[in-house]
Amino acid sequence: MENFTENVPEIILLPSGGRLRPWAKADAPALAALADDRAIWRNMRDQFPHPYTPDHATFFFNTVANQPEKALIRALELPDGRVAGSVGVHFKEDVNRRSAELGYWLGRAFWGRGLMTEAARALTEHAFATYDLARIYAMVFAWNPASGRVLEKAGFTLEARLRDAITKDGTTVDGLLYARLRTAA
Repeated sequence: MENFTENVPEIILLPSGGRLRPWAKADAPALAALADDRAIWRNMRDQFPHPYTPDHATFFFNTVANQPEKALIRALELPDGRVAGSVGVHFKEDVNRRSAELGYWLGRAFWGRGLMTEAARALTEHAFATYDLARIYAMVFAWNPASGRVLEKAGFTLEARLRDAITKDGTTVDGLLYARLRTAA
């Protein structure tokens, strides 16, 4: 994967009129307010903190959000300028170098509107068009069927149920592995 060092601030326009754009430090208050929700944390990896503070947002901006060689992470901005969530593709290495993992979350006030389906589809298509990826995949916690529907509507296919693969908040559940292949894009 070449050209990671060029952090091109592309904007991906969405059918809803929203856009995917780079996170900005000015987004810190909105990010902290949206992400500080136990319902979001419950469906994220343990590295996603709860409670989520402005200091966590600053850490995110200084590390994860600005490492283009490792991930392409974008804010989901609504037509009115409000940030609604985040979506990213995280590039893998070594023998998995043509794979990326899709990760996303959406503020609770924006659930049920199709926004994340639109964002996941757009970023997936952009990643396939821009990088030498063969597949993009995502893991869904079995207790979150809405996330599986987001992926299915974005063109992903359920590949596997990984039994007792995820432990979160004191509970172990199945992980549902979804993927979309370049050949299907």
